[in-house]
Amino acid sequence: MKIENIEKILSTAKNKRICIIGDVMLDRYMLGDVNRISPEAPVQVFDIKKSEPKLGGAANVSLNVKTLGANPFLIGVVGNDSEAVILKRVMKKLKQDTNGLIVENSRPTTCKTRVIADAHHLLRIDSESKSDINKDTENKILDLLNQNANEIDIIILQDYNKGVLTKSLIPRITKFAKTYKIKILVDPKFDNFFEYKNAFIFKPNRKELEDAFAKKAKDEKELISICKELIKRIKCDNLVLTLGEAGIKIFKAANGNVQIDSYETRARKVADVSGAGDTVISTLAVCLAGGASLQDSVIISNFAAGLVVEEVGIVPIENKQLKQYILEHSTESRLTK
Repeated sequence: MKIENIEKILSTAKNKRICIIGDVMLDRYMLGDVNRISPEAPVQVFDIKKSEPKLGGAANVSLNVKTLGANPFLIGVVGNDSEAVILKRVMKKLKQDTNGLIVENSRPTTCKTRVIADAHHLLRIDSESKSDINKDTENKILDLLNQNANEIDIIILQDYNKGVLTKSLIPRITKFAKTYKIKILVDPKFDNFFEYKNAFIFKPNRKELEDAFAKKAKDEKELISICKELIKRIKCDNLVLTLGEAGIKIFKAANGNVQIDSYETRARKVADVSGAGDTVISTLAVCLAGGASLQDSVIISNFAAGLVVEEVGIVPIENKQLKQYILEHSTESRLTK
């Protein structure tokens, strides 16, 4: 792959605004030691040394868009609580816009606290609501979209089943995008899997696909059959299926036919798959905004995912880091001219 191709794509994306709508989360990492058993009960005593707040969910996707060089506009819902204060503080420290965060007093800010000792993940504590946001909040989301309509180049719908992307809100966003000719990229989860109609890209992983159809594909032929059925059902332009260590497949619908392309994984070693899906969707959006073809966007996203799974924990991909990684693996790529 010629590095000047990447330079041009990412340089063009700098002036583009990518709107991320979905479930924002605060990821809190509690780091410490375990050296004794409690005298009160037969449980370990965790001595906390440090607490690190990080961005999770749609906020992590927004951060990835930012570190790749584009201009993110995050729309999400938080509670009126201390976790929201921390989330906003972290976002501002990372030069992220917090004006799209809508407060709903009746729900908590989604927070996932991971307790870690000597690199061992001991426990995760979740504080969240999975109930749908109210109609007033839905209207506020649409108001934000309409206020920024002429500045939005791409929309990412980032769903983690936490209640922001409701069955009534999804078609309203889709109608808005169609009116302003904005591409929608969807990173789905189980609850609303079949609600996302007419998206430009629909990007599930294999487990999400099989869970939605309540069917485990026994071979490649059956997997392809399920994917074709999904395209027919939700009428997406392109299905981008992530397959972990098996790479990525593109299913492109055109004139009643489906063209399939496959790309092998780019990871040299897999340390942690956390956040790989976030990396793929954000890289796809940035590359498309930068004028790349779908195929080239997927190739670059595959490199980005290969890079992030080599790291422990959820980490954003830096613009320069990605370019260097691709340059090192340029002989392996299939970037179009």
